[in-house]
Amino acid sequence: MTNKTVFIPPIKSQGIKSKLVGWIASNIEGIEFDRWVEPFMGTGVVAFNIRPKKALLCDTNQHIINFYNALKNKEITSVIVRNFLTVEGEKLLKSEGSYYYDVRQRFNEEGNPLDFLFLSRSCFNGMMRFNQKGDFNVPFCRKPNRFAPALITKIANQVENISQIINFGDYEFKTQDFKKTLKEVNPNDLIYADPPYIGRHTDYFNSWSEKDEFELQKFLFNSKAKFVLSTWLSNKYRTNDYIFSVWKDCYVATKEHFYHIGGKEENRNAIYEALLSNFKLKNSITNDELFNRIKNNQSILTTEKIEKIIPVQLTLFDETAIDTLNK
Repeated sequence: MTNKTVFIPPIKSQGIKSKLVGWIASNIEGIEFDRWVEPFMGTGVVAFNIRPKKALLCDTNQHIINFYNALKNKEITSVIVRNFLTVEGEKLLKSEGSYYYDVRQRFNEEGNPLDFLFLSRSCFNGMMRFNQKGDFNVPFCRKPNRFAPALITKIANQVENISQIINFGDYEFKTQDFKKTLKEVNPNDLIYADPPYIGRHTDYFNSWSEKDEFELQKFLFNSKAKFVLSTWLSNKYRTNDYIFSVWKDCYVATKEHFYHIGGKEENRNAIYEALLSNFKLKNSITNDELFNRIKNNQSILTTEKIEKIIPVQLTLFDETAIDTLNK
Protein backbone atom coordinates (compact mmCIF):
# COMPACT_ATOMS: atom_id res chain seq x y z
CA MET A 1 0.00 0.00 0.00
CA THR A 2 0.95 3.65 -0.19
CA ASN A 3 0.71 6.16 2.64
CA LYS A 4 -2.06 8.09 0.90
CA THR A 5 -5.09 5.88 1.41
CA VAL A 6 -6.49 3.71 4.16
CA PHE A 7 -9.46 1.42 3.68
CA ILE A 8 -11.64 1.61 6.78
CA PRO A 9 -13.40 -1.59 7.98
CA PRO A 10 -17.14 -1.46 8.72
CA ILE A 11 -16.65 -2.66 12.32
CA LYS A 12 -15.70 0.12 14.75
CA SER A 13 -13.56 -0.22 17.84
CA GLN A 14 -11.61 2.07 20.12
CA GLY A 15 -7.90 1.75 19.47
CA ILE A 16 -8.33 0.99 15.76
CA LYS A 17 -5.05 1.46 13.88
CA SER A 18 -6.47 3.38 10.90
CA LYS A 19 -4.21 6.40 11.59
CA LEU A 20 -1.15 4.21 12.17
CA VAL A 21 -1.44 1.64 9.40
CA GLY A 22 0.56 3.75 6.93
CA TRP A 23 3.42 3.93 9.44
CA ILE A 24 3.23 0.19 10.10
CA ALA A 25 3.20 -0.56 6.37
CA SER A 26 6.16 1.73 5.68
CA ASN A 27 8.24 -0.04 8.31
CA ILE A 28 7.76 -3.51 6.81
CA GLU A 29 8.01 -2.39 3.19
CA GLY A 30 10.09 -4.85 1.18
CA ILE A 31 9.90 -7.66 3.75
CA GLU A 32 9.11 -10.97 2.05
CA PHE A 33 6.87 -13.57 3.71
CA ASP A 34 4.60 -16.46 2.76
CA ARG A 35 1.67 -15.65 5.04
CA TRP A 36 0.55 -12.75 7.21
CA VAL A 37 -0.58 -13.89 10.69
CA GLU A 38 -2.50 -11.86 13.26
CA PRO A 39 -3.27 -13.46 16.64
CA PHE A 40 -5.23 -10.33 17.68
CA MET A 41 -7.18 -9.35 14.58
CA GLY A 42 -9.47 -6.72 16.07
CA THR A 43 -11.15 -4.76 13.30
CA GLY A 44 -8.66 -6.12 10.75
CA VAL A 45 -7.63 -2.67 9.51
CA VAL A 46 -3.92 -3.51 9.36
CA ALA A 47 -4.31 -6.75 7.41
CA PHE A 48 -6.86 -5.25 5.04
CA ASN A 49 -4.51 -2.40 4.17
CA ILE A 50 -1.31 -4.45 4.01
CA ARG A 51 -3.36 -6.71 1.77
CA PRO A 52 -1.21 -9.86 1.83
CA LYS A 53 -1.95 -12.63 -0.65
CA LYS A 54 -2.39 -15.12 2.18
CA ALA A 55 -3.39 -14.46 5.79
CA LEU A 56 -4.41 -16.17 9.02
CA LEU A 57 -6.50 -13.71 11.05
CA CYS A 58 -7.60 -14.73 14.56
CA ASP A 59 -9.29 -13.27 17.61
CA THR A 60 -10.92 -14.53 20.80
CA ASN A 61 -13.97 -12.39 19.98
CA GLN A 62 -16.11 -14.79 17.95
CA HIS A 63 -18.41 -11.99 16.80
CA ILE A 64 -15.59 -10.31 14.84
CA ILE A 65 -14.61 -13.62 13.24
CA ASN A 66 -18.24 -14.52 12.46
CA PHE A 67 -18.74 -11.16 10.77
CA TYR A 68 -15.72 -11.46 8.49
CA ASN A 69 -16.45 -15.09 7.68
CA ALA A 70 -19.94 -13.94 6.65
CA LEU A 71 -18.32 -11.41 4.30
CA LYS A 72 -15.96 -14.06 2.97
CA ASN A 73 -18.81 -16.51 2.33
CA LYS A 74 -20.98 -13.73 0.83
CA GLU A 75 -23.67 -14.28 3.46
CA ILE A 76 -23.32 -10.53 4.07
CA THR A 77 -22.94 -8.15 1.12
CA SER A 78 -23.08 -4.39 0.71
CA VAL A 79 -26.65 -4.69 -0.65
CA ILE A 80 -27.78 -6.75 2.34
CA VAL A 81 -26.14 -4.27 4.72
CA ARG A 82 -27.75 -1.28 3.02
CA ASN A 83 -31.22 -2.83 3.22
CA PHE A 84 -30.77 -4.04 6.79
CA LEU A 85 -29.52 -0.71 8.16
CA THR A 86 -32.22 1.20 6.30
CA VAL A 87 -34.99 -0.86 7.91
CA GLU A 88 -33.40 -1.06 11.36
CA GLY A 89 -32.39 2.60 11.27
CA GLU A 90 -36.01 3.63 10.67
CA LYS A 91 -37.08 1.58 13.70
CA LEU A 92 -34.37 3.24 15.76
CA LEU A 93 -35.53 6.70 14.71
CA LYS A 94 -39.22 6.01 15.35
CA SER A 95 -38.44 4.66 18.81
CA GLU A 96 -36.33 7.74 19.62
CA GLY A 97 -33.40 5.42 20.27
CA SER A 98 -34.96 2.82 22.55
CA TYR A 99 -34.92 0.22 19.75
CA TYR A 100 -31.14 0.03 20.17
CA TYR A 101 -31.66 -2.00 23.34
CA ASP A 102 -34.01 -4.40 21.55
CA VAL A 103 -31.26 -5.07 18.99
CA ARG A 104 -28.69 -5.42 21.74
CA GLN A 105 -30.82 -8.00 23.55
CA ARG A 106 -31.48 -9.85 20.29
CA PHE A 107 -27.77 -9.89 19.49
CA ASN A 108 -26.85 -11.21 22.94
CA GLU A 109 -29.37 -14.03 22.47
CA GLU A 110 -28.66 -14.89 18.82
CA GLY A 111 -25.28 -13.38 17.85
CA ASN A 112 -26.40 -12.25 14.39
CA PRO A 113 -23.43 -10.58 12.55
CA LEU A 114 -25.70 -7.89 11.09
CA ASP A 115 -26.87 -6.96 14.59
CA PHE A 116 -23.20 -6.82 15.60
CA LEU A 117 -22.56 -4.31 12.82
CA PHE A 118 -25.63 -2.28 13.86
CA LEU A 119 -24.43 -2.10 17.48
CA SER A 120 -20.86 -1.32 16.46
CA ARG A 121 -22.04 1.71 14.49
CA SER A 122 -24.65 3.02 16.95
CA CYS A 123 -23.19 2.35 20.40
CA PHE A 124 -21.55 4.96 22.61
CA ASN A 125 -18.19 6.18 21.30
CA GLY A 126 -17.65 3.18 19.03
CA MET A 127 -16.73 1.01 22.01
CA MET A 128 -16.58 -2.79 21.90
CA ARG A 129 -17.18 -4.02 25.42
CA PHE A 130 -18.64 -7.22 26.83
CA ASN A 131 -19.51 -8.29 30.38
CA GLN A 132 -18.31 -11.47 32.09
CA LYS A 133 -21.21 -13.41 30.62
CA GLY A 134 -20.06 -12.41 27.14
CA ASP A 135 -22.97 -10.01 26.55
CA PHE A 136 -22.42 -6.77 24.65
CA ASN A 137 -23.17 -4.05 27.21
CA VAL A 138 -22.25 -0.70 25.64
CA PRO A 139 -25.08 1.89 25.85
CA PHE A 140 -26.64 3.78 22.95
CA CYS A 141 -24.90 6.83 21.44
CA ARG A 142 -28.06 8.95 21.97
CA LYS A 143 -28.48 9.77 18.27
CA PRO A 144 -31.84 8.33 17.10
CA ASN A 145 -31.14 9.45 13.53
CA ARG A 146 -27.84 7.59 13.62
CA PHE A 147 -28.44 5.68 10.39
CA ALA A 148 -29.03 8.58 8.04
CA PRO A 149 -28.66 7.73 4.32
CA ALA A 150 -25.13 9.15 4.13
CA LEU A 151 -23.86 6.92 6.93
CA ILE A 152 -25.58 3.86 5.48
CA THR A 153 -23.87 4.57 2.15
CA LYS A 154 -20.53 4.91 3.92
CA ILE A 155 -20.95 1.61 5.78
CA ALA A 156 -22.18 -0.24 2.67
CA ASN A 157 -19.15 0.98 0.73
CA GLN A 158 -16.85 -0.10 3.55
CA VAL A 159 -18.41 -3.57 3.42
CA GLU A 160 -17.90 -3.67 -0.36
CA ASN A 161 -14.28 -2.54 -0.11
CA ILE A 162 -13.31 -5.05 2.58
CA SER A 163 -15.26 -7.87 0.91
CA GLN A 164 -13.28 -7.39 -2.27
CA ILE A 165 -9.97 -7.30 -0.39
CA ILE A 166 -10.89 -10.61 1.27
CA ASN A 167 -12.00 -12.17 -2.01
CA PHE A 168 -8.80 -11.17 -3.84
CA GLY A 169 -6.70 -13.03 -1.27
CA ASP A 170 -6.57 -16.33 0.58
CA TYR A 171 -7.78 -15.30 4.03
CA GLU A 172 -8.62 -17.62 6.91
CA PHE A 173 -10.52 -16.31 9.95
CA LYS A 174 -10.46 -18.27 13.22
CA THR A 175 -11.82 -17.79 16.73
CA GLN A 176 -8.97 -18.81 19.02
CA ASP A 177 -6.47 -17.39 21.52
CA PHE A 178 -3.01 -16.17 20.61
CA LYS A 179 -1.23 -19.25 21.94
CA LYS A 180 -3.11 -21.58 19.61
CA THR A 181 -2.58 -19.21 16.69
CA LEU A 182 1.16 -18.91 17.26
CA LYS A 183 1.49 -22.70 17.40
CA GLU A 184 0.29 -22.71 13.77
CA VAL A 185 2.97 -20.27 12.59
CA ASN A 186 5.59 -21.31 10.04
CA PRO A 187 9.13 -19.84 9.94
CA ASN A 188 8.37 -17.99 6.67
CA ASP A 189 5.26 -16.27 8.07
CA LEU A 190 5.22 -12.65 9.23
CA ILE A 191 3.37 -12.11 12.50
CA TYR A 192 1.68 -8.83 13.31
CA ALA A 193 0.60 -8.80 16.97
CA ASP A 194 -1.63 -6.06 18.36
CA PRO A 195 -2.48 -7.27 21.87
CA PRO A 196 -4.48 -5.21 24.35
CA TYR A 197 -2.20 -2.48 25.65
CA ILE A 198 -1.06 -3.63 29.08
CA GLY A 199 -2.06 -1.21 31.82
CA ARG A 200 -4.48 0.71 29.58
CA HIS A 201 -7.62 -1.31 28.79
CA THR A 202 -9.55 -4.43 29.79
CA ASP A 203 -12.86 -6.00 28.83
CA TYR A 204 -14.29 -9.50 28.63
CA PHE A 205 -12.63 -10.46 25.36
CA ASN A 206 -9.50 -8.37 25.77
CA SER A 207 -8.39 -8.60 29.39
CA TRP A 208 -4.61 -8.60 29.54
CA SER A 209 -2.19 -9.23 32.38
CA GLU A 210 1.54 -9.29 33.03
CA LYS A 211 1.41 -13.08 32.69
CA ASP A 212 -0.14 -12.71 29.23
CA GLU A 213 2.61 -10.27 28.23
CA PHE A 214 5.34 -12.72 29.23
CA GLU A 215 3.59 -15.63 27.51
CA LEU A 216 3.18 -13.65 24.31
CA GLN A 217 6.90 -12.80 24.31
CA LYS A 218 7.78 -16.47 24.76
CA PHE A 219 5.46 -17.69 22.01
CA LEU A 220 6.59 -15.01 19.55
CA PHE A 221 10.29 -15.75 19.98
CA ASN A 222 9.71 -19.51 19.93
CA SER A 223 7.78 -19.26 16.66
CA LYS A 224 11.06 -18.70 14.74
CA ALA A 225 9.13 -16.33 12.45
CA LYS A 226 9.62 -12.60 12.01
CA PHE A 227 7.21 -10.56 14.12
CA VAL A 228 6.08 -6.97 14.60
CA LEU A 229 4.16 -5.97 17.72
CA SER A 230 2.21 -2.78 18.38
CA THR A 231 2.19 -1.28 21.85
CA TRP A 232 2.45 2.06 23.62
CA LEU A 233 5.71 3.62 24.73
CA SER A 234 4.67 6.59 26.84
CA ASN A 235 2.20 9.39 27.48
CA LYS A 236 2.47 12.51 29.60
CA TYR A 237 1.92 10.50 32.77
CA ARG A 238 4.11 7.41 32.47
CA THR A 239 6.24 5.06 30.39
CA ASN A 240 5.56 1.46 29.45
CA ASP A 241 8.42 -0.20 31.34
CA TYR A 242 7.64 -3.61 29.84
CA ILE A 243 9.37 -2.47 26.66
CA PHE A 244 12.67 -2.44 28.56
CA SER A 245 12.10 -5.70 30.44
CA VAL A 246 9.88 -8.19 28.63
CA TRP A 247 10.82 -6.84 25.19
CA LYS A 248 14.44 -5.86 25.88
CA ASP A 249 15.74 -8.00 22.98
CA CYS A 250 13.59 -6.22 20.38
CA TYR A 251 14.20 -3.40 17.95
CA VAL A 252 11.90 -0.42 18.49
CA ALA A 253 10.31 2.12 16.13
CA THR A 254 8.34 5.01 17.62
CA LYS A 255 5.77 7.55 16.48
CA GLU A 256 3.81 10.33 18.13
CA HIS A 257 0.07 9.80 17.87
CA PHE A 258 -2.85 11.94 19.02
CA TYR A 259 -6.21 10.80 20.31
CA HIS A 260 -9.24 12.74 21.47
CA ILE A 261 -11.46 12.46 24.52
CA GLY A 262 -14.42 14.72 23.94
CA GLY A 263 -14.68 17.53 21.44
CA LYS A 264 -12.42 20.18 22.95
CA GLU A 265 -8.88 20.90 21.79
CA GLU A 266 -7.54 20.66 25.36
CA ASN A 267 -8.67 17.04 25.37
CA ARG A 268 -6.29 16.24 22.49
CA ASN A 269 -3.70 13.98 24.06
CA ALA A 270 -0.41 12.72 22.67
CA ILE A 271 0.88 9.21 23.10
CA TYR A 272 4.05 7.67 21.73
CA GLU A 273 3.29 4.44 19.92
CA ALA A 274 5.91 1.73 19.48
CA LEU A 275 6.53 -1.11 17.05
CA LEU A 276 8.62 -3.91 18.53
CA SER A 277 10.28 -6.49 16.31
CA ASN A 278 12.83 -9.30 16.24
CA PHE A 279 14.38 -7.86 13.08
CA LYS A 280 15.36 -4.34 12.06
CA LEU A 281 12.52 -2.26 10.68
CA LYS A 282 12.90 0.71 8.36
CA ASN A 283 12.82 3.24 11.21
CA SER A 284 13.79 1.13 14.22
CA ILE A 285 16.63 1.42 16.71
CA THR A 286 17.88 -0.97 19.36
CA ASN A 287 16.16 -1.22 22.71
CA ASP A 288 19.33 -0.02 24.44
CA GLU A 289 19.53 3.08 22.24
CA LEU A 290 15.93 4.02 23.03
CA PHE A 291 16.56 3.53 26.75
CA ASN A 292 19.59 5.81 26.59
CA ARG A 293 17.64 8.47 24.69
CA ILE A 294 15.03 8.55 27.44
CA LYS A 295 17.72 8.60 30.12
CA ASN A 296 19.47 11.53 28.44
CA ASN A 297 16.27 13.48 27.65
CA GLN A 298 16.80 13.11 23.90
CA SER A 299 14.12 12.70 21.26
CA ILE A 300 12.50 9.28 21.36
CA LEU A 301 11.04 9.59 17.86
CA THR A 302 12.54 7.27 15.25
CA THR A 303 9.99 7.84 12.51
CA GLU A 304 10.61 9.73 9.32
CA LYS A 305 7.88 12.08 8.22
CA ILE A 306 5.33 10.31 5.99
CA GLU A 307 2.57 11.63 3.78
CA LYS A 308 -0.78 12.37 5.34
CA ILE A 309 -3.14 9.43 5.34
CA ILE A 310 -6.53 10.02 3.76
CA PRO A 311 -9.11 7.49 4.98
CA VAL A 312 -11.21 6.07 2.15
CA GLN A 313 -14.87 6.16 3.18
CA LEU A 314 -17.15 6.65 0.23
CA THR A 315 -15.27 5.44 -2.85
CA LEU A 316 -16.03 1.88 -3.86
CA PHE A 317 -13.08 -0.46 -4.20
CA ASP A 318 -12.07 -0.54 -7.87
CA GLU A 319 -9.22 -1.70 -10.07
CA THR A 320 -7.37 1.60 -9.67
CA ALA A 321 -7.44 1.18 -5.90
CA ILE A 322 -6.24 -2.40 -6.27
CA ASP A 323 -3.26 -1.25 -8.32
CA THR A 324 -2.50 1.42 -5.72
CA LEU A 325 -2.50 -1.11 -2.88
CA ASN A 326 -0.23 -3.45 -4.80
CA LYS A 327 2.49 -0.80 -5.32
